[in-house]
Order: sequence, then structure tokens, then C-alpha cells
Amino acid sequence: RRRSGSAVGSSPAPADPDIGANSLHNYQLTPNPLFTLVVRESPDGTKQPELVLEKSLDREKQRNHYLILTAVDGGDPARSGTTQININVTDANDNPPVFTKEIYKVRLLENVPEGSLVFQVKATDGDEGTNAEITYSFSDIANSTRQLFTLDSRTGDVKVTGPLDYEEGKYYEASVEGKDGGGLSAHAKVHIDILDVNDNAPTISLLPILNPIPEDSVPSTVIAVINVRDRDSGDNGEVNCNIEGDLPFRLEPSS
Repeated sequence: RRRSGSAVGSSPAPADPDIGANSLHNYQLTPNPLFTLVVRESPDGTKQPELVLEKSLDREKQRNHYLILTAVDGGDPARSGTTQININVTDANDNPPVFTKEIYKVRLLENVPEGSLVFQVKATDGDEGTNAEITYSFSDIANSTRQLFTLDSRTGDVKVTGPLDYEEGKYYEASVEGKDGGGLSAHAKVHIDILDVNDNAPTISLLPILNPIPEDSVPSTVIAVINVRDRDSGDNGEVNCNIEGDLPFRLEPSS
């Protein structure tokens, strides 16, 4: 990029073998809002054209500019010659990366195998070359989360690297940084919800109250307290109990 008003360069002065009034008289440039032509005259009378940049260039909007420089002599009729000026705009790292989402939200079953691809973070950059090459990394992440997920610095792939357990962690959060080759960066949030899977069997504990049971115990006598637990959640954690066989006992829920 060049600043507005800075000189781009001098154009080679066309030769005109004529002399006097018929010699080179002036230069003209095709109208262009970005460039102007300044003609300087040396002590020996030689005219030297200089191309001046009037406004900042933006390669992402226009990579090339084509101008026509015309040299006009002072004869009658006037004669002229033209040359084309080709200007290629080189890239400057003036565009930071931009993530496709501000927050990446994912729902993941707790029994997903290790090594599974969860999702991909993606950022784009309007520059080119190394200025557009983006490297991904976790910028803010808890150690417990880092042990379960990995981020590919080149592709942005997020994969599972440890066993997920809904009962141990119901969600995980992290921040992701995308940095281009010129040092500009952007950030996005990652939120992963873990979904429960019915992977825990109920556990039963028995606390006897009457042992042995007297044969003259009246009906509805409480003879034991049974505690049943299931570490799963929702419907997966709801437990129904029953006594199999024709036995003189029944189960009653306790408050």
C-alpha cells in the first residue's frame, strides 16, 4: 500500500527527434481517481512525467490498474504517441481473519469414540499468500477440557481425545484463536453440550430393619429399606422396582 499523494514512479521520457515547437510539448494521462500525472521540467528543458498516487489502493477491491500515457508534441497538427502503464497492487496484511461463527455450539453424545471429529472451526482472510494462512489454537481452555479435545492448527478440526462422561461433565467451553501469517488474529467461542446415554446400571443397597422376621409380624410391617440409584439423568435415571415371584411382601415408595 502507498499513502495518498505519494509518487509511484517516473515514466521513461519518450524521445522526439524534432526540435523547437515540434518537439515534445506535454503529457496526458487517462482520467483515473487514484492517480494523477505531474510533469517536471529539468534545467535543460527536458520534461519528465511522474505518476502520483492520490488515494490509497485496496488489492482486495482491485488488483490491477491500467493507464494510458500520451506524449504530445507542439507541432501543427500535433502528433502523439501512447504507452500503457500496468500497475500490479501487492498485498499488505490489512485484513484480520474472520470466523464463520462467533460461537460454535455442538451437542455430543457421551459415548462418542475417541478420535471422532466433532466439528470444524473455520476462519477466512481477505489477504493472500502467507497473510491469508491461518493457524488455529485454543486461547482459553481449562485443563480438563484440553484433556478431552484437540484442535488441529492447520484445518481447525476439533476431535475427541478422551472419554466423555455426562455424569462427570455436562458441558465444556473454550476460546479459539485464528492467527494469520502477518500476526493479525480473531477469536471465537466453543460450547459443547454432552448428552446423556443410558450407560449406568441401577445400584441397589439393602438396609434390614427386622432380621430375622418374626412370624407374627402384622401386615404392612416395614422389614427393610431398599435404596436404588442410577447415575444417568432424565428418563435414563428413572428406576422402577418390583418383586418377582409370589411372595408375601410388597414394595412401597418412601417419601
